[in-house]
Formats: sequence, structure tokens, C-alpha cells
Amino acid sequence: MYLLLLLSDMSCFQGLFFCPEAASLLLHNFCIYHINPPGHEVNILVSLLRAGPIFPNDSVPSADDLVDQILEVLNFFGLGAVMCMGVTAGAYILTLFAEILQLGAGPIFPNDSVPSADDLVDQILEVLNFFGLGAVMCMGVTAGAYILTLFAMKHRERVAGLILVSPLCKAPSWSEWFYNRVVSNLLYFYGMCGVVKEFLLQRYFSKEVRGNVEIPESDIAQACRRLLDERQSVNVMRFLDAIDRRPDISSGLKKLKCRTLIFIGDQSPFYSEAVHIAANLDRGYCALVEVQACGSMVTEEQPHAMLVPMEYFLMGYGLSRPSCFTESPRSPLSPSCISPELLSPESMGLKLKPIKTRVSA
Repeated sequence: MYLLLLLSDMSCFQGLFFCPEAASLLLHNFCIYHINPPGHEVNILVSLLRAGPIFPNDSVPSADDLVDQILEVLNFFGLGAVMCMGVTAGAYILTLFAEILQLGAGPIFPNDSVPSADDLVDQILEVLNFFGLGAVMCMGVTAGAYILTLFAMKHRERVAGLILVSPLCKAPSWSEWFYNRVVSNLLYFYGMCGVVKEFLLQRYFSKEVRGNVEIPESDIAQACRRLLDERQSVNVMRFLDAIDRRPDISSGLKKLKCRTLIFIGDQSPFYSEAVHIAANLDRGYCALVEVQACGSMVTEEQPHAMLVPMEYFLMGYGLSRPSCFTESPRSPLSPSCISPELLSPESMGLKLKPIKTRVSA
């Protein structure tokens, strides 16, 4: 899986993977590997530590000492950025720790080279080689879909199929380039401000999800706003620069003999791009699904609309839902009868300690 600009695996795909019918199909057939572009990494750790005795002659630790203790634990286990949970005084210490070390993806420094589309493709290859994977099924959203399509063109033998959501394939138009320049300048001067969030939400979601004066903003959009607050502005700017420099890959679509399923929301700003890709791919290998009243993030807004097309698409690979599930009147998939523990990261096949990949200078 390759994510949409600025979002994480959970914010970009949780609507799809937490949908019981999708879980019965995808998690039954696949081990999930999520790939983040440089600067968008998030690691997850839950640690339970048992305290030893404190003797009378031991000095009383300060708040900074407790912060240093956390750093020692992370260094001892060789951990990078972690997800922290604390209660009352513990929450204070973790907050202080986060302020000092800026947990999450670290900033990309000015001297670091801006990764090209080819660099991001090489990142995917490194991940597959690291885990010893052969041909894989790829799913990506917008910019992530573009990178995966380019990867399939360069490494056809490593891609079994493509599931693309609101994909890109052309070089940026003047309007998109100008839009990204405005967002980058706002990020440079003001950080992840309210105006930038509004711009990005318009790119992600339909009007119904974003809300208006009469309709309140949906939980999905509110969760996305909170996630954007966690993003490093410098990292976002660099990724925008990388996507702005993407080449047009339309000429390679005709040669791409890879089964491809494309989803596009009718309110997505990338609608015309998706139609262009479908028109240029071999019709024997491609199917386009248009989702009504939906923006770019079909995986979050209307995951149920993806289920039936995905099942029939995967049938071409001999993959199907578990036979133990009964039929559902709304789709050939199962109803809501999946065990909650199957939605844990381990059961989903998610790797909680991702590797770091290189970007060529």
C-alpha cells in the first residue's frame, strides 16, 4: 500500500480494512506491507515496564531525568519514533519528551536532496527485497498510485496486479503546480495552518464529508485535520516538490500488461486523470469503477463501494473470501461477523517496525 499525500496508513486505509467484508477478503488472502514516502514515517510501540526498588540514598529524579530514562529505553531496544501513551504525570513526561525530541517522522534538512519519482520507486524495491517478496499486489491512492504505476512499468515481474484509487499519470498541470506552490509557501511561512488544511481537505474529500453551514463536518474529516497537525511542514514541502517534478508516464501505459482496477470518486479533482489512465491501458487488463458522491479517498468515504469490484478482480488470481462466511444480500462478501482480534496490526500483517530506505543524493 502506498499512501495519499500527507496521510498515514491508518488514516488512508482504515475505512477499507476495518470494513468487515473487506477484512474477510483482503486479510484472508494478503499480508499487508505499508510503505511511507520519506518524512511520513510513523512507528508504533506499546511497552510495559516493571519498576525496581528505589533506595533511600538514591537521588530524587527530575522531570528531565525521567525523560532521559525514556530515551535510554528506546536506544537500548534500537527503536526510532514511537507511539506514546501516558496517564497524568506519565502524560506530562511523555509530552516533555515529545517536545524535546519531536517524535514522529524527523524533519528533512535543507541540504537533503529532494527525492525524485524514481527515488520513491527505488524505495519500494528496497522494501520488497528486504522482506524477500516476489510479485506483490499493489494498492495506492493519488500520488501513491502514481508511484506504484511507475514501479509496475519498471519492475513488471514484481507486480502481480494494481489497485489504484484516484490515480495520477500526467505531469502536473499549471493549475496543480500553482496550487502546490501556494500550499508550499503557506507551509513555509505559517506551518500547517487552517488554510492549508482546507486546501488539502478539498483535495481529499467530497463536499458531503467536508460539511458546510447546514451540515457538520464528518468524523473522517475531523480525524484528518488532527492528523495533519502531526505532520512536519518541511517534510510535506519536500514531498510536494517531488510530486511536482513527476514526469508524464502516459506513453508507458499501453505497454503495461498488468491487471489493473481503478477507483475514482466523481467529485475527485483527479477524475480526468483516472479516465485518461483507463483509456490508455489495455482494456483486457483494466477496469474503471466510478463512485458517486465521493472525493479522492474512496477507501475512507465509501469503502463498501470497493468490495464487489475487488472481489471479482481478485477472483482472476484464484483468491476469494473465506468459505466459512455466509452470503450477504448487499454483496457476494460476508456480513459483519469478523472477530475483533483479526483487526490487530499483527493479524493484519502490518510491520510495526518498518525499515528505513535510502534516497539517492
